[in-house]
Amino acid sequence: MAMKIRLARGGSKKRPFYRIVAADSRMPRDGRFIEKLGTYNPLLPKDSEERVKMDMERVQHWLSQGAQPTDRVARMLEAAGVREKVERNNPKKGTPGKKAQERAEEKAAKAAEATADAE
Repeated sequence: MAMKIRLARGGSKKRPFYRIVAADSRMPRDGRFIEKLGTYNPLLPKDSEERVKMDMERVQHWLSQGAQPTDRVARMLEAAGVREKVERNNPKKGTPGKKAQERAEEKAAKAAEATADAE
């Protein structure tokens, strides 16, 4: 059974509240889970102690059993000092999209024409 430590969404519309759960990876996001490990309330300020609560003993247990945390939960565990920080690299994040690149090329072509005409 492939285990995940992930977030299960609760709360009403526009008011998210998440449970940190250990679940079978084949189950739906808000569906069946094996154990509740903590909570995450993104509406609270980042420096609030109530924002992320985890039962670290149980999290360690599930990690030792081979459960894989999702990206978001892994970041929370790094902040708590349970996991070592992983260097993330997303080189495509800062590159403009297709249309923005086309606009930049058109602008550069017009600028080149203007300098050629000025000479």
